[in-house]
Amino acid sequence: MDNVFELLMARGYIEQTTGEEEIRQQLAQGPVTFYIGFDPTADSLHLGHFIQVMVMIHLQQAGHRPIALIGGGTALVGDPSGKTEMRKMLSADEINHNAELIKQQLAKYIDFTEGKAIAVNNAQWLQGMNYINFLREVGVHFSVNRMLTAECFKSRMEKGLSFLEFNYMLMQSYDFYHLYKKYNCTMEFGGNDQWSNILGGTDLIRRKEGVTAYGLTFKLLTTSEGKKMGKTESGTIWIDPAKTPPYDLYQYLRNIDDADVENALALLTFLPMEQVKSLGSLAGSAINQGKEELAFQFTKIVHGAEEAQKAKEAAQALFSSGGELGSSTPTTEVERAKFEQGYYIVRLLKELGLASSNGEARRLIKQGGIYLNEQQLADSELDLTLDHFVDQALILRKGKKIYHRVVLK
Repeated sequence: MDNVFELLMARGYIEQTTGEEEIRQQLAQGPVTFYIGFDPTADSLHLGHFIQVMVMIHLQQAGHRPIALIGGGTALVGDPSGKTEMRKMLSADEINHNAELIKQQLAKYIDFTEGKAIAVNNAQWLQGMNYINFLREVGVHFSVNRMLTAECFKSRMEKGLSFLEFNYMLMQSYDFYHLYKKYNCTMEFGGNDQWSNILGGTDLIRRKEGVTAYGLTFKLLTTSEGKKMGKTESGTIWIDPAKTPPYDLYQYLRNIDDADVENALALLTFLPMEQVKSLGSLAGSAINQGKEELAFQFTKIVHGAEEAQKAKEAAQALFSSGGELGSSTPTTEVERAKFEQGYYIVRLLKELGLASSNGEARRLIKQGGIYLNEQQLADSELDLTLDHFVDQALILRKGKKIYHRVVLK
């Protein structure tokens, strides 16, 4: 593709821009320096962050220069965007520790050799700033009335917005201004919950420097129902293999809903869009090919080809009657017709001997003790259908070690 903007558009990344045609032209004309921020509120990036990482990779491959901004300063305040209540306050030591780990993670995917990308921590310029000077230099350019109409603040007005958080937009806007002055950074990218903050930065640069800077937001990684991907009943899907093992990452993506396959393939892999559309359009059980390809490709990007292959083989062994794990797993054949209209999970658990009664089965599910195809179940009213089968089988697990395979006959 001649222009990386067209590639990002075709893959479905782009949500909003401050000027689509201008950004397209800037990216087509030559190397652009842009930045994306990551607040170190945890010691690892998670699945949702990887949209930003993928965009950075695409843009760097197209010859543009990313700045990865680690928000060691802004994290001390806390971003109210997308939050219904104030974030947990972290200590400076916790934030510094998290910032260093996130910087190390980003270096696995972005080439930070000289001239190709820059990693900075905004604590370097925010923590030592004089507050009165900051108000005179930055605060004078912000209208409180206009700020209160921003979505990131408006959604918090009922429950209360602290003055601490109210400063966040000014700080992020100043980051953009600082990076423009020091590195000629002319674009800021981020998730669509950052739109108001990005606009604050472009406006500050215009007011102080009389030049146009640009902003662009990405779609958040969500399901077809609008829920954020990367959250499970047992917690967040992390990039750190110590927090979410490669096998668990693989299994999470292997078990996403059919309707989400094409979108996830477009956003989380480098497969050509022709292949993405082909895999995403498969119907019935054939869609499992798309899920397996998604799980393998993304696990390979995050953890490398060897770990992705191990995860793939472990998953196949669990479902394969010839596999080492599979051969030792109790197996029950059930007529296909029983799943065509839906087979009540509670009834199945009782019939397989995984629960002594319907009540115990419901209790096990509600307590998080039952797993379906290695994903923790939360719905005790679930009806199992043919869509839950992988290669004509599904795996139920009780607790940590009790497995039971159900195969169709």
